[in-house]
Amino acid sequence: MNLVRLAARDAVQAARVLSEVREAALAGRRARIAPRPVIEQSWDRVLRSGVDPERDVRSGLLPSDEVRRRREESPLRQVLPVLREGLLSVADVAQHIMVVADADGRVLWREGASPVLRKADGLGFEIGADWREDVVGTNGVGTPAVVRRPVQVFAAEHFVRSHTSWTCTGAPITDPRDGRLLGVVDVSGPLETMHPATLAWVDSVAKLAEARLRELHLASLERLRAVAAPVLARLPGRAVVVDRDGWAAAVTGMPYVRRVALPKSLAAGHRWLPSLGACTVEPLAGGWLLRAEDRPAAPGACRIVLDLAGRDRRTVTVTSSSGSWSRELSPRHAELLFLLAEYRAGRGAAQLAEDLFGDASRTVTVRAEISRIRRYLGELLRHRPYRFREDAEVDVVLPDHPSDLLPQSTAPAVARKRNAGHEARSERPPA
Repeated sequence: MNLVRLAARDAVQAARVLSEVREAALAGRRARIAPRPVIEQSWDRVLRSGVDPERDVRSGLLPSDEVRRRREESPLRQVLPVLREGLLSVADVAQHIMVVADADGRVLWREGASPVLRKADGLGFEIGADWREDVVGTNGVGTPAVVRRPVQVFAAEHFVRSHTSWTCTGAPITDPRDGRLLGVVDVSGPLETMHPATLAWVDSVAKLAEARLRELHLASLERLRAVAAPVLARLPGRAVVVDRDGWAAAVTGMPYVRRVALPKSLAAGHRWLPSLGACTVEPLAGGWLLRAEDRPAAPGACRIVLDLAGRDRRTVTVTSSSGSWSRELSPRHAELLFLLAEYRAGRGAAQLAEDLFGDASRTVTVRAEISRIRRYLGELLRHRPYRFREDAEVDVVLPDHPSDLLPQSTAPAVARKRNAGHEARSERPPA
């Protein structure tokens, strides 16, 4: 049975069939019609996360000042005109609303038909709400963010019962420069507004938004290049001009680099950067002038601190004689750096794949992630095998309780470390 076609013809009948599928899946029975793979996989993830399908649990809304801050910092604010032009006129007529959420699943903008907005309020689909998949179940915001592709969620394909009277279609918007998830644009409405063409429509508009972001990036680099040209023409030695995110606009005395990894809080003065070493940082309109000092760093002067003590935030801090910088880590990068800190002699790609996935064949994924880490750690990370630089001092800050060590990680090597910590605590004599 083609449920998409049935839903377009008879939304009520399609919803009834999906309700039977959902009930069978939650009861562990085999349904006469299998859920779509993208939905079935989402339900599996949500069940593991502990979301209650019968209970509408909502996290607290973000305060208005935090919503304002996120809006100002989000690159998505630059493409709101594209999203509005592409979606709102049709959405309003079709009794839909347009929702834009950030990479954390927080709703930052919400516009469209007033009656539908009021119905969305009743579901907690409000400005500042958290619509991650592991918080509210399968939905048109959280699920596309996980699978990184457009997803239409119709009726009882939603995991939580209170959402099953809705149809939602979302598409991720990624940074065209590096593929980083920026957020999700979603079109939602009551059950009867479902249309099979909505998925392609929303996906097309999301791609237009990404194209606009690419144009804006190239235009800003061109403006910075015009500022940089006369400055670089007067300089001897190696230098590069980058924008605030480290993307290179112009270089002199060195091969072209696409991007320079910058600390989150960069200031003018003498600094040490992984890709350039010791350098002088000077502000430019819209970016930075980085002048390599071409002097060797003091041997053994580097300290790397991997802070895994927080449940939701992990960082790496590099300190040298030229200063220090920190970077927040993704869960995967935190896992890899933790393993390299555990095995100072080094690990091969197959060993790391076994550590992370229990599958030594997944070396391509490991090599890709290590390549991304080297963009900001540079020569501090060696290869063949992968390891920290021998003369670097590496410290790992662990949480007080073993279960808080990378709690979301399913990597076998991390799980073994957590279990070993539990056993050590249980064998410890009482105080």
